[in-house]
Amino acid sequence: MSVSPQAGPVPCCNSCPAPAALPRQVAWLQWITLAWMALECGVSLLAAARARSVALAAFGADSLIEFLSAGVVLLQFLPRFPLQKAHAERAAAALLYALAAAVVVIASLSFGAPVETSPLGIVITVLALVAMPVLAALKRRQARAMDNRALAADATQSATCAYLAAVTLAGLVAFALWRVAWVDSVAALAAVPILLVEGRRTWRGEGCGCCG
Repeated sequence: MSVSPQAGPVPCCNSCPAPAALPRQVAWLQWITLAWMALECGVSLLAAARARSVALAAFGADSLIEFLSAGVVLLQFLPRFPLQKAHAERAAAALLYALAAAVVVIASLSFGAPVETSPLGIVITVLALVAMPVLAALKRRQARAMDNRALAADATQSATCAYLAAVTLAGLVAFALWRVAWVDSVAALAAVPILLVEGRRTWRGEGCGCCG
């Protein structure tokens, strides 16, 4: 006669394993993000080199960090590279902190530096300004459904990309019209508190949805 295990609530903890299967919607979102971030990073850095624009270089660095963040989310679900949920959250938070540090350093070094108008830079920032809010909203919806802080942090990365695209574009236009070179540096620094707050929340891991 076998004895059934005692029924009772299963405690939720930071060591909960990652979900066994990758939801199709999340897979599409993350692969689209990876493809776009690779393109955005390459085009932004090329435009930065041509226009000698530090603001565009910062935007390209943001694209690279977003590429890594999207990869962290996918690694939670790959069988050969299993990531515990807590580890994915910490990695996503670390990338948010890294992005904040990169923005501070680059914006500070470029303060008052001349910014040249770049048609290629304007095109890529306009496209990012259109695409990133949509991706961010879709990721937030999936993050809430899955209670996945790593995906929520990645959604914040996408939203921040749209913000940085806006301030980079504004800086290029402002310099072209009024020769005000410090506008993009000041606007970029305004994104830092958002990154730090979200990074802290993600590091602490608010909510755990892996032990239903």
